[in-house]
Amino acid sequence: MPKINGNAIRPGFLIEHQGRLWACVRAQHTQPGKGGAYLQAELKDIKDGTKLNTRFRSSETVEQVFLDQHDYQYLFSEGDMHTFMDMETFEQITLDASIVSEDQVPYLQEGMKVVVQSHEDRPLSMTIPDTVVLEVVEADAVVKGQTAASSYKPAILSNGVRIMVPPHVGTGTRVVVNTGEGTYVERAKD
Repeated sequence: MPKINGNAIRPGFLIEHQGRLWACVRAQHTQPGKGGAYLQAELKDIKDGTKLNTRFRSSETVEQVFLDQHDYQYLFSEGDMHTFMDMETFEQITLDASIVSEDQVPYLQEGMKVVVQSHEDRPLSMTIPDTVVLEVVEADAVVKGQTAASSYKPAILSNGVRIMVPPHVGTGTRVVVNTGEGTYVERAKD
C-alpha cells in the first residue's frame, strides 16, 4: 500500500491507522503560533462507524488504502441476508445488513447490477444504481383545482415504498425513482 504524508490526507481517503481502516470525513490544516503545522482529521472506522479526531504532522506517514470494486448481480434475499453473484466468476456471496443498508433493500431487483467494495476479499460496502424503474400500485386521485406545478400527491410503489408523484401519474404508471433520496425523477420511457 502506498504511504502518504500525514498532511496529504483529504476527505474521502481511506487510510490504515492504529491497525484499523478509517475513512477521512473532514480534514483541516492548522498552523498554530508555536510549533509545527499539522492536519486535524476526523476519521470514521469503516467497520463499526466509530469516529476519531486526530492530528497528523507532515513528518508522519500513513498508508493509503484502496478498495477493490467488483460487479455483482442481485439474486435473492432471505430475511436480512442478500445473495449476489460475481459477474465474472459466477461465485455467489451473501451479505447481511451491515453491508446492505435498509435504505437499499426495497430497491433491490432480481438481476440488478450492484458494485461491492471490498478490502482483502472482505466486503465493506455496496452501491446500487442511482435510479430504478418501479410501477405505481396505488395513487391518490387528483383533487379538482389542485393542478399547480408544485402539487404532488402520495403514491405507493410496487416495492412498498411511499413517494410523492406529480398529479398526472396514476396507478399502473412505471416511474423512475432516485434510490438515494427515494424521490420521483420522471415517467419511465418504456
